Amino acid sequence: MSDKLKIKIHGYRKLPVLQELIDEFLRPSDYELLPDDGFRRDAAVHINLRESADKDEIKREIFDRLSELTGIRPDWGILTGVRPVKLAGEMLERSGDREAVFRTLTDADRLTEDKASLILSVYERQDCLYGKADENSTGVYIGIPFCPTRCVYCSFASNQVGNEEIERYLTALHQEIRYAGRRLRESGMYPETVYFGGGTPTTLTAVQLQTLLETTKESFDFSGVREFTVEAGRPDTITAEKLEVLKNFGVDRISINPQSMRQETLNAIGRSHTPEDIRRAFALAARTGFRVINADLIAGLPGEAEEDFRDSLRQVLELGANNVTVHTLAVKRASRLKDIDRDYHYRVANTVAAMLEDSREILGERGFVPYYLYRQKHMAGFFENTGYCLGETDGLYNIRIMDEHQTIAALGAGGISKRYYPETNRLERVPNVTNYQEYIRRIDEMCARKENKLWR
Repeated sequence: MSDKLKIKIHGYRKLPVLQELIDEFLRPSDYELLPDDGFRRDAAVHINLRESADKDEIKREIFDRLSELTGIRPDWGILTGVRPVKLAGEMLERSGDREAVFRTLTDADRLTEDKASLILSVYERQDCLYGKADENSTGVYIGIPFCPTRCVYCSFASNQVGNEEIERYLTALHQEIRYAGRRLRESGMYPETVYFGGGTPTTLTAVQLQTLLETTKESFDFSGVREFTVEAGRPDTITAEKLEVLKNFGVDRISINPQSMRQETLNAIGRSHTPEDIRRAFALAARTGFRVINADLIAGLPGEAEEDFRDSLRQVLELGANNVTVHTLAVKRASRLKDIDRDYHYRVANTVAAMLEDSREILGERGFVPYYLYRQKHMAGFFENTGYCLGETDGLYNIRIMDEHQTIAALGAGGISKRYYPETNRLERVPNVTNYQEYIRRIDEMCARKENKLWR
């Protein structure tokens, strides 16, 4: 006989979003969700016996019942979506009453006061400094799906290939960039932000970067661009020559992503660089003179204690990062970590909670404030990722992509463009294929998809 806790949800068949909430209390291996086939006496927990159709009402009952049963009370209450700041902002725009929204978040949505205050303050900063995107503006994302090695937690398009394959990919990418630039101009639209991500864009050689940036500058109207970002990412791909190329083309924001400053951790997660490589990369970036240097750190990496995380954070601040993103480790289905330890994100929840509290304290003491936030599935402790900025070093592309009130033209393998329709507050996704070889083979189709759905 199974010793799993049996849960029966009555009168509601769209269960995945409800199951996400249950997973914040119980490991999937510790419970069984019974089918909706009438009253089952073998169920230990019956939910929604009144058969309400109100999803949030059902989620509140799940939250309250499982909190009582397990003694666990997740900080994010019944919210399971990626964009809690967007939700809070929409509530605030409708009511205009901050206190009423705060009460709704803490009472009806069961958030802690700390999380409710956090998302409201993040939204208010975004709204005050940047407001809504201009209707004619877009964000432009250009993806480079290559890295020196693949990290154990990675679920992105990240390939380890030779230079010949990279050149084949770049030929296709140049074609899509030229096409997108031309169609943006013809549609009367302009880029507000340009963001090179990946993968690791600085996997490319300095010559490849220069040619790619030349094509980008020739193809798009940069007169309205407020932010030009390149994820340098892996310190072992950064050279003085590459940084000079970026700087010469007007890149004003780069990311150097240590994830940790502890060598044992870097080895464990599959990184091929050392803490000394990180220090060297920051020194090169400082000499080159970028306005914003972002650093990513991950709370909850395998083998790390609270003090290891604190030490990494203090080191990147001393190295000169003026923008820091604190990620909570997420055990994604497409990552190797999922195969190694599928319940890892449950076991490190308390450690991660302490690490996130440390980050708020350390960064706050140095004048950093949170400016954007998002959540993911299967995060350790089911917490959040938070971007912190010193002064006005906010990442505008990050803000817009999470706010979802702007068209995004995403180019390259794995890019997902989004056409925004302001009259109905609706987004339509226009995806590229993820496999870079398929992208090369089907580049004409990728452009045709955009032709049919992305432009005005």
